[in-house]
Amino acid sequence: MRCTHRDQIKLDRPTEEEKVGAVCEECAKTGGTWVHLRMCMTCGKVGCCDSSPNRHARAHAEGTGEGEGHPIITSYEPGERWRFCFIDDKLV
Repeated sequence: MRCTHRDQIKLDRPTEEEKVGAVCEECAKTGGTWVHLRMCMTCGKVGCCDSSPNRHARAHAEGTGEGEGHPIITSYEPGERWRFCFIDDKLV
């Protein structure tokens, strides 16, 4: 089965240059830490991954954070190029 939310991808993947020095803004505001960064493919919000204490990317995808429930993320880590759908639990 393929991801059924591909129509919600509105943005291109970030460039390697855009990834340099990026932060999880929500963690940075509270002094929190993160492991890896993820970018919403619908609106471009960057948040921390599920291995991070606050899981801001997932909260955004589920609409429980500062978002409308945007399910598809991409890695914001240098050298990584993948997309993932939280709803379908699949690489896109």
